[in-house]
Amino acid sequence: MDLASLIGFGLAMAVVGGLMVLGGDPSIFLDSHSVIIVFGGALAATMIRFPLHATLHGFPVGLKYAFTMRKVSARDLIVEIGQLADTVRKNGPLALENVQVSDPFLGKGVRYIADGYDGDFIRESLELERDLLLGRLSEGEKIFRSIGDCAPAFGMVGTLIGMVQMFANMQDPSTLGPYMAIALTATLYGALMQNFVGIPIADKLHLKFAEEDLNLTLIIDGIMQIRDAKSPALVREMLLAYLPEKHRAEMLEDAA
Repeated sequence: MDLASLIGFGLAMAVVGGLMVLGGDPSIFLDSHSVIIVFGGALAATMIRFPLHATLHGFPVGLKYAFTMRKVSARDLIVEIGQLADTVRKNGPLALENVQVSDPFLGKGVRYIADGYDGDFIRESLELERDLLLGRLSEGEKIFRSIGDCAPAFGMVGTLIGMVQMFANMQDPSTLGPYMAIALTATLYGALMQNFVGIPIADKLHLKFAEEDLNLTLIIDGIMQIRDAKSPALVREMLLAYLPEKHRAEMLEDAA
């Protein structure tokens, strides 16, 4: 679970909700017309921008990866892949059948080696799975960035609708308050939707894309090195290129 996302959303709700409560009755910020124009409008515009399947896939992918994080880091993967290389060097590829790994993608590559699959097939299969996952992440990022882009615009549309209705009914003072509330709450909802949902989740998915691209490519290279029977030391040395300079030095010191 990604604690940063949970803490961020919780803090945002606490700040906004706290200010609403301190200002009096928080129910005055609830308006069904504003909800319809902002949420419905942003969803409609997003569906116009993208095919239906992209919209349906992008929402669950975005929500899933915004609140989850990879269980193992690149550094942990290098250590684990080095241990797998040691196992193959000492006991042969068949010994991998009884090895437990921490990452499902790495586990698939290990099974391919243990089953004796051709190197080209292993690389093509793993690269295809990596590219499909990255494509889904990119799709989710675009969907939520679209929501973040459209929400303030539809908040402004709601404001304009409220203003038009207000000025069209100036002869009835009792209607001015409700129409002005629609105008202001629509803008508020649009700003909240953009800054607490759309853009943050899109940016989170962008970071997830880079993280998954690095880690999955690291796994593929490590699996291919093991498949080609490279020495454990050479495998570790090659995979160190995926780490920042500071972490490379730390790993070399630990190995020494």
